[in-house]
Amino acid sequence: MDFAAYYDAYWLQKPDDQVDYARLELLARHVAAGERVLQVDCGPGWLPQMLQQRGAHVIATDLSAVAVGRAQARGVDARQVDIDAGPLPFADAQFDVVISDSQLEHRVDTEHAVDEMARVLRPGGRLILLLPNTAHWRVRLWLLRGRFPYVDHTPTDPLHLRFFTLPDMRAALARRRLVVHATDGSASLWVEDFYPRLLRRGGYPALVYTWLARRWPALFARDFIVVAHKSDSGATTA
Repeated sequence: MDFAAYYDAYWLQKPDDQVDYARLELLARHVAAGERVLQVDCGPGWLPQMLQQRGAHVIATDLSAVAVGRAQARGVDARQVDIDAGPLPFADAQFDVVISDSQLEHRVDTEHAVDEMARVLRPGGRLILLLPNTAHWRVRLWLLRGRFPYVDHTPTDPLHLRFFTLPDMRAALARRRLVVHATDGSASLWVEDFYPRLLRRGGYPALVYTWLARRWPALFARDFIVVAHKSDSGATTA
């Protein structure tokens, strides 16, 4: 399958303003002004543009030429790179922060992708990952009923090739001497066919649920976030 062509068509059909800015804010708060940042698989450049506006020095990559063109139109230094096809075109230990925002689940070789993100991260730098939470309570209920339905915009989205849980990702990062020092969670209560209508209406129930998703992301968050430091002795492959 030609994934580059597939995602070119995907981004051509997707409105450019259809993004969850609350989720992006959860990632952006972990980046400081002046830091050298790489975002792998940046899409049309929403997050790198936000980081640049806050003073970070950002380079971004994406598989899709269409996405790269849109990111460049936002003023982002974006480059077309297929991380499944080979190494990232950057030197070792080049970045203070490397970010992957809900993209590893779309990769064929996730082990290689994480290895490469760790390689270009400087010792003491931070790897920030946002991933769909396959252990979300709704998915657990589906499995208890013997079901695994593919539902758009959920951890079982039909576009996902890989599935993750927070404990498994902690272990995968530890094998690379990347130590998780913070976790967070994005509820994304706007997703239909995943949350009860009561939560999607907003108000106090939504506020409480959003707090739960951030406090216990492994159970309540649609997407969990991990922030991991690279040890001074460097990363190792899994």
